[in-house]
Amino acid sequence: MIARETLAALTLGAVALSVRLLWPDDGTLYFAMLVMIWSIFALGYDISFGLTGLLSFGHAAFFGMGAYAAAWTMQRGGAGFGTGLAAAMLMGAVLALAFAALATRVSGLFFALMTLMLGELVSLIMTTRLRGLSGGVDGLPGVPRPDWFGVDFFENRHFYWVVLALFLLTLLACGLLRRSPLGQALLAVRQNPVRAGQLGLDVALHRLIAVTVSGAFSGLAGALLAGLMMYAGPQTLGWRISGDVVIMAVLGGSGTLIGPVLGVVLVEALREWLSLYTQHTYGLIGLIIILCTLYLPRGIAGLWKARA
Repeated sequence: MIARETLAALTLGAVALSVRLLWPDDGTLYFAMLVMIWSIFALGYDISFGLTGLLSFGHAAFFGMGAYAAAWTMQRGGAGFGTGLAAAMLMGAVLALAFAALATRVSGLFFALMTLMLGELVSLIMTTRLRGLSGGVDGLPGVPRPDWFGVDFFENRHFYWVVLALFLLTLLACGLLRRSPLGQALLAVRQNPVRAGQLGLDVALHRLIAVTVSGAFSGLAGALLAGLMMYAGPQTLGWRISGDVVIMAVLGGSGTLIGPVLGVVLVEALREWLSLYTQHTYGLIGLIIILCTLYLPRGIAGLWKARA
């Protein structure tokens, strides 16, 4: 299975590269970058959900605060784009650690509800108490893009390479994590936390690590989205963002390397296609999700695994 997932990841990289070479128009490049950024988010989320079994509805907080952290670092701190990405990952990791320290005191549905509550609390604070920092409901426009080697990254055809490189690095990092002893320990915690504890694993610590690493990748995705849109706003902190990434992971096949990416491609393609014909996009996507849950409980990647 690992070999098949590695081959699939390489295929995804080749497809992403071919998009830039074969369809260089601005609209296609923007859509492809959006898919890769959401894929980074979904891959990070699946470390918590698919690999460790922690269903979270608060990941929008890590995603949105990563966008804000990058904006603050570059706009107010005068730092470069790379430093902004590092600040976003740090912000996502620290916030995720704080969430996990509180939410892992409970489990199952109560964990999901706790993360939802904490995520909405962050959203409320950013749009009210800290609106001087966040720009309130207007957000922070003018988030810069890289200024490297004299290349104009404000053109999507150049910024695409930055997003592609970080997407491939995320795929590689997640693949290595799954094969590492830490990844196997997280999988054991998901499958049977009681037995994992009897074998000497610190279950609480491993859950903290999983959510923290997941938050770091979520913050990175948020920073890239802010760079793509050149804007960081409160919309990225809402519960709908958390719901979207859960849907993407489940549809694609949680617990696999390729599944979250397939889910992102499916959901984003459906959004684009359905929006041409109706305003009730989410209603139709919801119907598709129900059908997939009934007939594809393991997601697209699970179906592929069963046939293989």
